[in-house]
Amino acid sequence: MRRAVCNAVTVCLVLAVVGVCPAVAEDRVSTVDNALQSVVSVLPLWPGLPQGGGPDVPAGSAPEGTGVVLDASGHIATALHVVERSLSVSVRLPDGRILPAAIVAGDLATDIAVLRVDAVLPPFEAGADPRVGQSVCAIGNAFGFDLSLSCGVVSAVRRTGMGFNAIEDFVQTDAAMNPGASGGALIDDQGRLVGMLSAIITKDSDADAGFNLAVSHQLLRRVTTDLIAVGKVVRSVSGVGFAGLTLQDRRDGSGVLVRAVRPGSGGAASGLLPGDVIRQIDGRRMDRPTDAMTALFLRRPGDGAEMDFLRDGVEMTTRLVLDGMPQ
Repeated sequence: MRRAVCNAVTVCLVLAVVGVCPAVAEDRVSTVDNALQSVVSVLPLWPGLPQGGGPDVPAGSAPEGTGVVLDASGHIATALHVVERSLSVSVRLPDGRILPAAIVAGDLATDIAVLRVDAVLPPFEAGADPRVGQSVCAIGNAFGFDLSLSCGVVSAVRRTGMGFNAIEDFVQTDAAMNPGASGGALIDDQGRLVGMLSAIITKDSDADAGFNLAVSHQLLRRVTTDLIAVGKVVRSVSGVGFAGLTLQDRRDGSGVLVRAVRPGSGGAASGLLPGDVIRQIDGRRMDRPTDAMTALFLRRPGDGAEMDFLRDGVEMTTRLVLDGMPQ
């Protein structure tokens, strides 16, 4: 028995030079195949342009995108920029069927939209918060040629202030993304959803350069839950204005400066004062004001956000209960 186990291990080690152990490879293929059933190609009809998916439209010649299945009721998340100009939208399912889709709602601040189709599709299971160095794969409708897979690692997490959206919480990866993949799935080794493909950073080209961004699963669920339930994102306010630290201040550590606190707000009730330096919000390290904006956006009105801050050189903590945004 021991020799048989050792021989099997030896075979796997040898095969690792050119690939993976057969059993492991088969597990990965099965995992990817299951994940593919929860991804669709999005075919918007834009004014003056053809709609993909038809026999008279060559693949790659029409603007297309991707979507991820949110629930068994036919709700699908995609990037708002894929569908915001569309006159109508269809989706191509993994089995090749093309169905009309209704735009439920979209959120400009996060570039997230929800579609709905009259079909029962398997939703993704939520993955754990990704970690730098973790293996991930991207599934998207790159260049409109239907779904394809690329794999890589998580390069960074909790990216904000990238300049794409007002509110950002990106997972950065080197898994290849290209035009048409927006709205696709970033999955972990178990095929669970850790993000929705959103944007790429390039120089003078639309081609992938290995700096690719996916909306975090946490932000995706925060937005899509509200879009499905009430047709818009229910936003909260803290009553706190933030500013970045100077280079001199950063010698003492990272953080964001409390610039102002509105009287009568949740920020005022928490005891925060102008001049305080917020180190963390809900365990998220603060490096720039956009970090604070995102951390608070993830909370709904009435939720509490735990804050670690520095006042006159003394480390302190407080809990800020967020208010609802006036209608």
